[in-house]
Amino acid sequence: MDHSMAAQQGITKAVKEYGSSLFGFIRGRVPTDADAEDVLQDVWVQLSSQPEIETIEQVGAWLFRVARNKITDRYRKKRTESLEERGFLDDEGVMVFRDVLLANGADPDTTMLRDIFWEEMNAALDEMPAKQRLVFVQNELEDKTLQAIADEQGENLKTIISRKRYAVMKLRERL
Repeated sequence: MDHSMAAQQGITKAVKEYGSSLFGFIRGRVPTDADAEDVLQDVWVQLSSQPEIETIEQVGAWLFRVARNKITDRYRKKRTESLEERGFLDDEGVMVFRDVLLANGADPDTTMLRDIFWEEMNAALDEMPAKQRLVFVQNELEDKTLQAIADEQGENLKTIISRKRYAVMKLRERL
């Protein structure tokens, strides 16, 4: 059997084994069936463009990871206009993290945006140094002033401001 025939069989097998569960996974994270079908199609296209499908050890895990990435990419493209429409940017066009994280409403786009944002935010917070994470969380999510944080930690206010700035830069880069 030649390589292209093996690749075609690998795709067919993946579609049969994972198609419906993958669609359900995607559908739970996008607003409409049409969006879910578009993302699923993108996943199948990426699978079919893999040079050696048979070398993917965990096909199911690979497919779900690709789906998650495609969903995130889709929302990143829409993010800026969506953030502007929903009032999540300040007067200078800078994202107000707290407003996105605490947004609620029945709008599926806002809910999905918030959920993806929380996932990405938690991953970014996990990657940052503990002192930066603590300052960001206390200031942005717990509403403590930078001066109060400096006093609690026995640190200079400029040190706390610097930690917050580095945390925000890392989050902006990630988000």
